[in-house]
Amino acid sequence: MKELDPQNITGVVIDQMSSTPDPRLREVVDSLIRHLHDFVREVKLTPEELSDGLRFLTNVGQTCTDTRQEFVLLSEVMGIETLVYTIADRLGEEHGTPTSILGPFYVSNVPNLNLGASIVGERTPELVFYGQVTDAHQRPLSNASVEIWQTDEDGLYDVQRPEFSESDLRGRFYTNDKGMYYFKSILPLGYSIPMDGPVGKLVSAQRRHGMRPAHVHYIVNAPGFKSLTTAIYLEDDPYLNSDTVFGVTQSLVAAVKEDDRCSPMPGLPTLRFDFQLRSDT
Repeated sequence: MKELDPQNITGVVIDQMSSTPDPRLREVVDSLIRHLHDFVREVKLTPEELSDGLRFLTNVGQTCTDTRQEFVLLSEVMGIETLVYTIADRLGEEHGTPTSILGPFYVSNVPNLNLGASIVGERTPELVFYGQVTDAHQRPLSNASVEIWQTDEDGLYDVQRPEFSESDLRGRFYTNDKGMYYFKSILPLGYSIPMDGPVGKLVSAQRRHGMRPAHVHYIVNAPGFKSLTTAIYLEDDPYLNSDTVFGVTQSLVAAVKEDDRCSPMPGLPTLRFDFQLRSDT
């Protein structure tokens, strides 16, 4: 039996995992072990700090529910989700619309709505969202799924409200034969990430403001193409350059137009954004 010390334990751990049959699993876990062990050695992590860290991760897991993913939020405030997406966006020869973060309040079960429908219930719509879905060569994609969700006039998602019982400000639309989607909604409001959980406490300890700029989430799908998870951010929001979860890139910023002659639903201000999907090859 080898006497373990701070330097040789890394190799011992990796050797014990060498029987892993899945080569990708072995590659990922081996690298993770090396980096984690290097981190512990670099900062000289104490037993008390290890306990604090494990307690923090336990609290993150315990905060997760069907409508709140605290671990997703943790990956976002650390920039990990954006890093993963930006790497994936650069794979392959085709270029498409950049990815943005999913966020912790995504709900998969949303209503299918007809083009032009309002997603604001009994409230008065304030503007029209519309655009075209194409492939990387700007050829229109008909019957593409365009799923959206956003905050309300108070900066809250429906699932954050105590009286939540059904979808609000969410919907799934399908493009027409010209690849167009359009629907009526209200202006989203920027908001603070949840600060009442362990991730929020970490952000507060770092003296970060915790704010996100106003945006609308999209998931766009079409057969034969890579699924696109992204968000459109409103121009002139004061937090565009300091988004707590690093979701904003310049190409995802759009402006509201008061008099848009191209609008499929005249009479309301518009926010247009077109999406380009990459082939699933």
